[in-house]
Amino acid sequence: MTAHRGRMSNDVCQRIADEIVLGHFTPGTRLEEAMLAERLGVSRTPIREALRQLATLGLIELRPNRSATVALITEDRLTHLFESIGDLEAACARYAAMRMTEAQRSQLRDVHAEGFAAMQACNVVRYHELNSQLHDVILQGSHNPELIEVTQNLQKRANAYRRNQFMQIARVAASYEEHCGIVEALLAYDAANAYRQMRAHVHHAHDAASGLRALSVDKAAV
Repeated sequence: MTAHRGRMSNDVCQRIADEIVLGHFTPGTRLEEAMLAERLGVSRTPIREALRQLATLGLIELRPNRSATVALITEDRLTHLFESIGDLEAACARYAAMRMTEAQRSQLRDVHAEGFAAMQACNVVRYHELNSQLHDVILQGSHNPELIEVTQNLQKRANAYRRNQFMQIARVAASYEEHCGIVEALLAYDAANAYRQMRAHVHHAHDAASGLRALSVDKAAV
């Protein structure tokens, strides 16, 4: 029961995060539990838990005895977040180039090949899943538990932006091409190039995230 409740609150959290990132809930919007429960067709319990998660991610503000409100994500804040993730994931890629096991290299090839199939099929949901898997294989390949933990914590804060960038099929194709450079460098044991390729990849993800942020701000101004 606890596991099911956890999955439900995670799903609700993701759905609300998507609405925020896509500008359906604009900065300053009050998020009433009753309204969200009716909108999403769930009880208030997973809503309450999801709001706590969203506050941790910085997408909403929670104040005692007041409704949750959608936070204003400034361009500087988003830039700093992606700069940090870019440097951390690039460091993971550099270590992975030197430390990945043969099993991990095989897994990397398989996930990358599945990503190509998802891109060809224009299956953006599946591509996002495989994108997350590919990044995780690289993180685990660094064999640095401290670096992995810090990187994953920051990734969670940017996940809604990274997921929704794939609503544009052109971004899916560009992401796959960027993955090609990363994978090639990793399989060639080229640590310096793996670092450069990954850092550039996250930089492009930041550009896409900035577009989503601007959309949300524009809707709030209407």
